[in-house]
Amino acid sequence: MGQEEAVDLAKIAAEQRRHLLLAGPPGTGKSMIAQALSLHLPRPTNEIRIVHNPENPERPLVEIKEGPDVVREEREMKGAEGEMIDPKEAPINVAERLGYKCVNCGIYSSQSERMCPKCSRPKTTSGQGTGNPFGDLLGGIVEVTIGQLGGRDRVTTTRQRFGKEEVVVFERAGEMIKVLDQKALEKRREIEKISPRKALVRLKRNPFVLATGASETELLGDVKHDPYGGHPQLGTQPYERVVPGSIHEAHQGVLFIDELPQLGPLQRYILTAMQEKRFPISGRNPQSAGASVRVDNVPCNFIFVGACNIQDLQHILSPLRSRISGSGYEVLVGTTMPDNGRNRAKLAQFAAQEIAMDKRIPHLSNAGLRAIIAEAKKRAKETESKEKSLTLRLREMGGLIRSAGDIAQGEGAEFIEEGHIKKAVKRARTIEEQIKERYGSFYSGVASESTGSQKESSPYQFWNYHVQDDKRGYR
Repeated sequence: MGQEEAVDLAKIAAEQRRHLLLAGPPGTGKSMIAQALSLHLPRPTNEIRIVHNPENPERPLVEIKEGPDVVREEREMKGAEGEMIDPKEAPINVAERLGYKCVNCGIYSSQSERMCPKCSRPKTTSGQGTGNPFGDLLGGIVEVTIGQLGGRDRVTTTRQRFGKEEVVVFERAGEMIKVLDQKALEKRREIEKISPRKALVRLKRNPFVLATGASETELLGDVKHDPYGGHPQLGTQPYERVVPGSIHEAHQGVLFIDELPQLGPLQRYILTAMQEKRFPISGRNPQSAGASVRVDNVPCNFIFVGACNIQDLQHILSPLRSRISGSGYEVLVGTTMPDNGRNRAKLAQFAAQEIAMDKRIPHLSNAGLRAIIAEAKKRAKETESKEKSLTLRLREMGGLIRSAGDIAQGEGAEFIEEGHIKKAVKRARTIEEQIKERYGSFYSGVASESTGSQKESSPYQFWNYHVQDDKRGYR
């Protein structure tokens, strides 16, 4: 509302893939403009994957998969997943060997229970299913351990189907049994021939990534620590431990960072990512097993939208601002809009939306709405020195509406009236305004609240409580 220039440039940025820098006071809609920009972008078309490199596991490879290929592979994976059935529908000997049916009393129960809940005897005969000769002595404890280390238990057999004999595999799948027929087994073998991989940035994702206040690992990615150092049998392979950063998750989307100067030196990484459209992921903790892992050329082609207050512009790196202005726009958001009928209607709609989203306060009466408009006009004059204008510091106006609504709700009023707005204006004062009203000035308030010991120990208070010609004060 009232940000026509910024909105127009945001639409251009979405269509032409340009960067934006928004400067202005808090509560004027900078974050909302960035979110709206992402809504004008097409959906992402790439999925980024990390592939195991058998020749050098510490240097996993990057694979970019197009959308149609991802959908096709997902369809094939579903065909290799098999069919889920109830244990009672499986052949009796299969249900017994997988641990769903007790061989003694014939009762079905969860495969996680090694002892039958009815007859309190082992559900399988001694050592059956795992080749463990000590199952009768240890009550299935060794069998459970071996099953956990060896992966999912399965039974391979044959069956007649459509007049032909085919191999079929039954696997444990929680409280169900997974059935893999000949076709599913063939697809699974094809998949197993492909190098192991994992999706780093999925095809179906949110094109808007908020990275405000992100740490270095959150922004740039990392490689998780593995206490086994990626040992093939015990540890986790390096490619599985790679974690994407916000710059990678924003690929083909929008990377938004509010309070941009707070990133400090990390701004230079944003600049590099914007220039190269690729950024490596490596382990950032030198004490971690992931410190030696590095993935090069990970795509991060995003639209960058940064936001800051006017007084913080000087803390943005000059090369970063140059990159933004060279491939985008710098926008000073508005703080007021003309006081006319059209904009008053927008302000009324804003107030109604705030109340509807809050869901705990009543709506405004006509008199209450006029008081809100008058307050918006007053704040535009006091804060921005603008006559015949309405303020666009809408976060503060939203807080005023909610405060007035709380007062009306406490009184049991049907609507928010003008009196509630006046009370809320006084209640919504800042701490500095309250101190000034009570003590006359901020410094007087600080001085009156200081204890005697604080007055003696604080250099600032010492200077105020001693005569200025005292040499101790100068020291």
